Amino acid sequence: MTEIKKEDSTELSLVRPPPPVKVDPSPSSVKREGEAAEALLLLSHEDKKKKKAQQNGDDGAATSSKKVKTEAKPEPPEKSNGKTKSEPVAGTSNGSSSNGKSATKKKKAGSSDDDHSDYEEPAKRKKADTSSNGKSVSKKKTRDASSDEDEDSNYSDDEDDYKPKKKAKKASPAKPVATAKKADKNGTAKKNGKDTKSDVKKKAGKDAAAASPTKSPRKKKAEEEVEVWRWWEENDRNDDIKWKTLAHKGPIFAPDYEPLPKGIKFKYDGKTIPLSQDAEEVATFYAKMLDHEYVTKKAFNDNFMRDWRKVMTAEEKAIITDLKKCDFTVMAEYFKEQTEIRKNRSKEEKNKLKEANEALAKEYGVCMIDGHKEKVGNFRIEPPGLFRGRGEHPKMGSLKHRVHPENVIINCSSRDAAPRPPAGHKWKEVRHDNKVTWLACWTDNILGSVKYVMLNPSSKLKGQKDMQKYEVARKLKKKIGTIRDTYKADMKSKEMRIRQRAVALYFIDKLALRAGNEKEEGETADTVGCCSLRVEHIALDDEKEIVVDGKREKHKYVVTFDFPGKDSIRYFNEVPVDKRAYKNLKLFVQKKNKDDDLFDRLNTTVLNKHLGDLMEGLTAKVFRTYNASFTLQDQLDKMTNPKDSVHDLMLTYNRANRAVAILCNHQRSAPKTFDKQMENAKEKIAAAELKVKTLKAEAKAAKKDKDPKKAEALQSKLNKAKEALHKLEITATDKEENKTIALGTSKLNYLDPRISVAWCKKYKVPIEKVYNKTQRSKFNWAIDMAGPEFVF
Repeated sequence: MTEIKKEDSTELSLVRPPPPVKVDPSPSSVKREGEAAEALLLLSHEDKKKKKAQQNGDDGAATSSKKVKTEAKPEPPEKSNGKTKSEPVAGTSNGSSSNGKSATKKKKAGSSDDDHSDYEEPAKRKKADTSSNGKSVSKKKTRDASSDEDEDSNYSDDEDDYKPKKKAKKASPAKPVATAKKADKNGTAKKNGKDTKSDVKKKAGKDAAAASPTKSPRKKKAEEEVEVWRWWEENDRNDDIKWKTLAHKGPIFAPDYEPLPKGIKFKYDGKTIPLSQDAEEVATFYAKMLDHEYVTKKAFNDNFMRDWRKVMTAEEKAIITDLKKCDFTVMAEYFKEQTEIRKNRSKEEKNKLKEANEALAKEYGVCMIDGHKEKVGNFRIEPPGLFRGRGEHPKMGSLKHRVHPENVIINCSSRDAAPRPPAGHKWKEVRHDNKVTWLACWTDNILGSVKYVMLNPSSKLKGQKDMQKYEVARKLKKKIGTIRDTYKADMKSKEMRIRQRAVALYFIDKLALRAGNEKEEGETADTVGCCSLRVEHIALDDEKEIVVDGKREKHKYVVTFDFPGKDSIRYFNEVPVDKRAYKNLKLFVQKKNKDDDLFDRLNTTVLNKHLGDLMEGLTAKVFRTYNASFTLQDQLDKMTNPKDSVHDLMLTYNRANRAVAILCNHQRSAPKTFDKQMENAKEKIAAAELKVKTLKAEAKAAKKDKDPKKAEALQSKLNKAKEALHKLEITATDKEENKTIALGTSKLNYLDPRISVAWCKKYKVPIEKVYNKTQRSKFNWAIDMAGPEFVF
């Protein structure tokens, strides 16, 4: 893997480069060679075709209707006056008639898009018949005549993903059409079951409206879905080579700084002080956080003042020396007003902004890898601001610099396919390393770490990495017995380093502790893991009364862990341990101060090297994945009742997931609106209970009146009301139990998704109940591979 050198970012620069320039991929302006460049050109061309299809959507209602019907069900070519017209086919920009005239609106000769308007992927490109007058006539295509349907499915043209099949079924009557005249709602006669001209126009208008992407958001979203790349069915398993061709548009840089209006002033010691543009920009970062608790912290304020003074002019430095005398309130009020204005924007304004963001996502949020379109994860480079950090980070408040193209390294498959930098700029470097998965990278000035533009979690490379991670965890399941016997035996070793290694591994296995020593370079927050525990982080009791499995009882050999874990989240746990492990801990703390390392002869590197000798690919992290997945499988097997309703089954699933989150210490602060949400839930439950009570009384009265029909109707309503009440009670219970537990982290990062998928399929629970749309795209491979019989 190519090593990225970390650079010193001592220069503070807030000058914004010009925004990225959109490249017009026409043959006259772009000359690129290679498969990756051709794929990128196709990517841009597809976006253009979509825009043209939308623009031409209103040219003829009948044409739009034909396109929809053609996509729904292949039909024979329509004959008119003895001549045959071929319908437009998904994946082509226009349809052609036998006489050479376009079935859709004809493009003007000499237009800028004319040169490449019929560009297609080389594998799909069809040979054209050339008539005597020199005009190219496309051969007609039918989607059921060849395997083109499979090839077209890789692209997201507007018509490709349209699903009007139900409409097509409705259009074809089930019964023979009567020959007699029929009258419609308006009293207009229909002859032989055929629509009149006015009916055709009305239907065409309705079809055109249905096909319009602006009038049906759900259909528009369905149309934009990218065809799934079923990479898990391929035989290519070369772990070293990540891709053969890679093309993308590069990242989007932060927008320019817009100076404050003239009436918004900064005051120092009660006097208005004009600020230079760079000093003003940094001041706005602080003003926006004026109501945040960060500004009450000394480290945050000290770091901010230090970095703010670095961008000040000499005159500003001479005047502004004390942060306590600075008055940012006018700035802060201005930004609050702007926030309210943004919240109160009209629907049209919000839609325009949404469309603009979607357009950028279509252009920069996708790449072409090995001929497939894949989503890019984080294609927007973070804007400058004040660093917050995790927990009580000592560098909080430091200034994050603006990233320029000159700071960014681009990775793609060939130099010709490299994205163009913004006008007047150049990339730091262009690489062609197919042994790494990142598309672009730069060095962070705060921590000195390398930041990457990576592929979306739903991509092939991310999916392969996830699958490999869970397969190693499954492999550990087969060898866990031997490994546990090994570290228990090592607790008796005469060498102190082996004993320490054995006890640390015991805790990593039993308590799913993080290994420790995993902090990014430059991160100095006081967070620890197993290997970096200090004496002060544990307490030893020969006997103590503690809560285990919900029961408070006395236990021997109790260890109390209390330390700041990842993100400075407190890890507190009282747990009875193995007698030999307990005695070793007593030995480890002898003659040590509180701030001394508990495992002073061990680090993560040494531990992982030992684990690699025990099993190929085994690291301390694999234990965490294994224990999380094993716990979920075990809890689901124990708690699932096949007779339960879907809502009861989901409560069971969440409880199993909660057990994993507790094991992995995935905690969160209770939401600010939690109490209000619970009050609302209780009110709904009370209303539902009253409804059930009322319906019971009415049903009872109906039975006394010997009115069977009314009694039956009321009983049906009562059953529905009871079911609704049960759902509300389950939801409230689930919310209460999840008050301080974060289920998402373990579900997305530590639990083999095939366990959840198999459970859903086995008990007929919709997968949508467990994974949302984004998560389903991330775990497409698991949803397809795992059957109800799968066991971790």
